[in-house]
Amino acid sequence: MLPDRSFFDRLADAAKAETLPRFRTGTSVVNKLEGGFDPVTEADQSAEAAIRRLIEDSFPEHGILGEEHGNIGLDREHVWVIDPIDGTRAFISGLPVWGTLIGLYRNGKAIMGLMDQPFTGERYFADGQKSIYRGPGGENVLSTRACDALSDAVLFTTSPHLYTGELKARFEALQAKVRLFRYGCDCYAFALLAAGHVDLVVECGLKPYDVGGLIPLIEQAGGVVTDWQGGPAEMGGEVIAAGSPELHAQALQMLRSR
Repeated sequence: MLPDRSFFDRLADAAKAETLPRFRTGTSVVNKLEGGFDPVTEADQSAEAAIRRLIEDSFPEHGILGEEHGNIGLDREHVWVIDPIDGTRAFISGLPVWGTLIGLYRNGKAIMGLMDQPFTGERYFADGQKSIYRGPGGENVLSTRACDALSDAVLFTTSPHLYTGELKARFEALQAKVRLFRYGCDCYAFALLAAGHVDLVVECGLKPYDVGGLIPLIEQAGGVVTDWQGGPAEMGGEVIAAGSPELHAQALQMLRSR
């Protein structure tokens, strides 16, 4: 038995109860990365714990891949992929482009997913067939927009400074071809793509939990998500999402290693 929309809502609400009261309050930050900066907050840890408790109670036979509290049962048919706060840097900076990501994999394929932004009151959900938006504008079924040429495309990436070497050269070549590029939206950029507001999202160095909840949102809204070689994106790495197959093919040609 698969979870339904109401169960995903329960998970998102449980996370929201931990994250939203701590947003813009000067919550304490711990750096996870020696020699760099990879922040984690009490909100990250408590939100994931709340999500995991509900999953373990309702679907004990499922595995869980989480950012903050380790993994269990990754060889099981169904595995939940959790990022309690995607965009922790945005969270600690008071910028409302972070979100809670919850995905469900079946035999390694992302089949259901959710992105929740509690501060703006927006929730994006893919139920296995379609993607749905709920927020200040009401509720509607999402659809990516048609864009057939890079010269007409709007491109998002978290930061151009994350690319190095050959990856940087390929990304900059693609960026030079698009109409408009913007930085710094984390998971919110993928949600905007699913909703038909932007055309391309390109990222590097992602973990499974950075993208697992987002793949179904885009695919079930009519878009395409792969790695930079055109393969599955469920395990993260270098990822490209596009609103149309035509645009994906053009961008992939520029990003793919020769």
